[in-house]
Amino acid sequence: MIVVERRKRIKEVIVKEKSVKVSDLVKKFGVSEETIRRDLTHLEQEGILQKNYGGAILVTELKKSLDFVLPVQQRKHQFHLEKELIGRKAAELVREDQILILDAGSTTWHVPRYLNGVEDLMVITNALNIAEECAKNETTSIYLLGGKLRRNSISTVGPQAEVELKNYNADFVFLGTSGISLRQGFTSSDLYESEMKRAMVNAAQKIVVLADHSKLQKAGLTSFCDFEQVDIFITSDLADKNVLAEIEKWGVDVIVVSTKEEQLEGID
Repeated sequence: MIVVERRKRIKEVIVKEKSVKVSDLVKKFGVSEETIRRDLTHLEQEGILQKNYGGAILVTELKKSLDFVLPVQQRKHQFHLEKELIGRKAAELVREDQILILDAGSTTWHVPRYLNGVEDLMVITNALNIAEECAKNETTSIYLLGGKLRRNSISTVGPQAEVELKNYNADFVFLGTSGISLRQGFTSSDLYESEMKRAMVNAAQKIVVLADHSKLQKAGLTSFCDFEQVDIFITSDLADKNVLAEIEKWGVDVIVVSTKEEQLEGID
């Protein structure tokens, strides 16, 4: 087993069990204690775990975030107007005859709501509610990725969907994010969703991340995309301007939408 795959498996174990022992991991993966300790050191540097005598524990902040992740239908109501403005701005990037990948999420869900006037699109998504929204445009071809259904996000995840994404070369991918950290980049609170997002990044020419202001300076479980990989980041004027300036230093085109009253025209 290669290093990356082993560390991914260790992440899965610690998320599930909240703690691990070096001796148990040695038996599970058939490698030396020294190798496992290097793996744990690497994951500690990622901010996922904290090493202790004989093993490691999941960091407290991540344990809390994993225990409380709202379903997507409830998240849609958090910062609803801000998310809709961000989604509307993202839709302005799209032109006819383009191929899009739409990630699952309460902000990305707003993008197809403003694509009804754009014809002959091809949309690839892992989100059932986004596919339903895209279906309202009769000229849009929709490809729903297979895999295991994750109920919290009404989306599919897993190796099947990741393999399918290798067949595509999209013009844009629109991604949501659980958190944005100046140290870790764009993060997710779910290991399987993070793997899906990485596969989406690899399948598109332009990488666009959408996030409301609450996601800044908030680290998720694991990073799925570094700042230098992202072309465009869309957020609102409620976001911390100092953090946005730091993100711009990585070459990211930061688009800030106004939440002032005059910008709400046409918003439900």
